[in-house]
Amino acid sequence: MAAGYHRRVRVIVLGIVIVAACGSPPAGAPDAPSPVDAPAASIDAPGVSKIEHVVIIVQENHTFDSYFGRWCTAPAGAIPPCTAGPSCCEAAPLVDASGHAPGMLDDAANGAHDPDHSHDCEASEMNGGAMDRYAAGASCSDARNVAIAPAATVATYQQYATDGALADRYFQPEIGSSSANDMYFAVAKHVFTDNEWKPDTNGAGCTLPSTRTTLTGETTIADLLIANGKSFAFYAQGYHDMVAATLCPSPPSDCPLHLPTTPCDYDPSDVPFEYYAQFADNMTYMKDLDDLLVDPLPNVAFVKGLGYKNEHPGYGTTISAGEAQVASIVSKIQASPYASSTLILITWDEGGGLWDHVAPPAAVDAQPYGTRVPLLAIGPFVRHGAVSHQVLEHSSVVRFLEWNFLGATGQLGARDALVHNLGSLLDPAAVGVVVPD
Repeated sequence: MAAGYHRRVRVIVLGIVIVAACGSPPAGAPDAPSPVDAPAASIDAPGVSKIEHVVIIVQENHTFDSYFGRWCTAPAGAIPPCTAGPSCCEAAPLVDASGHAPGMLDDAANGAHDPDHSHDCEASEMNGGAMDRYAAGASCSDARNVAIAPAATVATYQQYATDGALADRYFQPEIGSSSANDMYFAVAKHVFTDNEWKPDTNGAGCTLPSTRTTLTGETTIADLLIANGKSFAFYAQGYHDMVAATLCPSPPSDCPLHLPTTPCDYDPSDVPFEYYAQFADNMTYMKDLDDLLVDPLPNVAFVKGLGYKNEHPGYGTTISAGEAQVASIVSKIQASPYASSTLILITWDEGGGLWDHVAPPAAVDAQPYGTRVPLLAIGPFVRHGAVSHQVLEHSSVVRFLEWNFLGATGQLGARDALVHNLGSLLDPAAVGVVVPD
């Protein structure tokens, strides 16, 4: 069967059975909402998609404004109708809604401050969409939370936006920390809050303690892909070292914290598929970043850098180190035999407690959206120079993978049935078929 051909498949999504190594796990995810108001599903679209590989690079904890607030040039609040270039997305305002002027988020500032990005803190700072309590007014407010990176610090990402496509209404799926938001890449729904669960796998003892959990009987997007004959892998930096270590591996020499823990070593809670029994330390699918492009590139590949290479604020981490690693990965893909058949997506798992001026849209289920984060699309299939205003989130990536590789969307029965697809970023002539918005 030709790569990208669309056909129907039938899957059964089983219930969740939770095994916790310590403590009692929180209540499970809510039932999937009714898709009455969902975008039209893509079913057996005519034509053949030329996208044979999708690489999703997931960085950490920066908002749209923190990276693109000074690249965009339309007045804040203008909601520009055009869709090409910096004049078609809103600049961050000169002061936030409380009157605080943004500071400079250079490498030094990024490494010096890790904002509180717990659910309760972020909800308080967002203040019902007023977006006015990041600098002051909430118990976790800090003036350093309101900051924008200078163009020189994020020049590569801004160049990707110029040459590729940028989504300016892509939101973290729920309010709160990284692990809860990462789960939407696997199952497109709420599973737990913040980072309160950790997969019971290699590396779980080398980071902050939390409830260790294994989920069984749950279907993920990876299961659907594999069942349909598509290949899948997750490439996590430092995974080989963690597996080989007797306890915790020694930190890399260039990690600024110089300790055998986050952000210097592999953290399994950054890998949503590690929570599920069928993928937990399953080396058929769990790979090290060093394996990327050494083995044949799978149809779907997720990529995650170590903490000091994924731009997470604090710990002495620099934006430049993460951006340079992403640029290296992109360059390797573009110089490989897979360049002409690969779509690269770059996003950030959540906003990290940093300010953004755009209020999230209404929730599509019981979990309200968090702040905006950037989504970049790179490669031969994108609308070059486009700025998409379509409301998107991590579940939109899942919906696109279903559409491109499985032939029908919404198969997980969660937000993948409710959210928009990625068509606003993609060129139908290059893809070979119209990708739904």
